[in-house]
Amino acid sequence: MGGTSSKLPKDLLSEYQELTFLTKQEILLAHKIFSELQGRENGPYGSRVSMEKVLTLPELKSNPFRKRICHVFSTSDMKDGSLSFEDFLDLLSAFSDSATLEIKSHYAFRIFDFDDDGTLDGRDLEKLVNCLTGETDDTRLTAEEMRQLISNILEESDIDKDGTVNLSEFQHVISRSPDFVSSFKIVL
Repeated sequence: MGGTSSKLPKDLLSEYQELTFLTKQEILLAHKIFSELQGRENGPYGSRVSMEKVLTLPELKSNPFRKRICHVFSTSDMKDGSLSFEDFLDLLSAFSDSATLEIKSHYAFRIFDFDDDGTLDGRDLEKLVNCLTGETDDTRLTAEEMRQLISNILEESDIDKDGTVNLSEFQHVISRSPDFVSSFKIVL
């Protein structure tokens, strides 16, 4: 595996370049890494890599949202977080430097929407904060601190005052955060 180059048909490579924010070199590197995760050098392109194997990648290993990222990008009918090669490319594309603010904020919203109901409510925000702070006794917020933080988040973000943050409200908040685009990335 070490010395051979990744074999991806030219027509597929061109198609992937058109459909993603990735360069030819990034797609070829992604193919090589995906093939190594599969334990094969070439395809088949339809086979999947388990979430457990994907999470061994150094780029995801320390990300507090790693499992959620796999679930959001997985198209598996089993809802197991496994990724096809195209799922893997979608993930890398959304986290690439070239992806737009709109794409990045859309996927960030989906990752933070833990119950997949299209809104960020108090439970989603609590899980989000716990992922960021860690859930150990040393880092966990008290119930009162958590309540106050969620209240502050909703006060700032919930424009229509329905008690949740929807995608457009989230994108409005993100648009005022200059560091978001540069920090929402995964580089192979």
